[in-house]
Amino acid sequence: MNVQAYLAFNGNCQEALSFYGDIFNAEIKNRQTYEDKKIDVPGNYRGKLQHAELKGKGVHFMAYDAAPDTPINSGSQIHMSVDLDTVDEAEKVFKELSKGGQVHHEFGEREWGHFGRCSDQYGIGWMVNCDK
Repeated sequence: MNVQAYLAFNGNCQEALSFYGDIFNAEIKNRQTYEDKKIDVPGNYRGKLQHAELKGKGVHFMAYDAAPDTPINSGSQIHMSVDLDTVDEAEKVFKELSKGGQVHHEFGEREWGHFGRCSDQYGIGWMVNCDK
């Protein structure tokens, strides 16, 4: 079994995937725009992503720009969880993800290890973990 996240954005999916790709050393794959699709979207939305995947070592999720008539509620229905091997690496990723976003739980030591929770600049919730 394989369970993946599928993130929805309001027209800035390409920008968000580039941001995540830089943090996680991952690449955008299977990039498809609305350009040649028989979907009713405005002309200025045709270049937006209808589907894309971010893939790298230990990273694989899908994302798209929801059609303009699809309401998006700032990512409150999903949190991405990232498990890292070292506290330094986890703290670095947390700082990068939370830059321009909102910190909900400062990254720090907990009973089970190190943990922080934030929303990034695109409204996606992230839980960053290191069990050390």
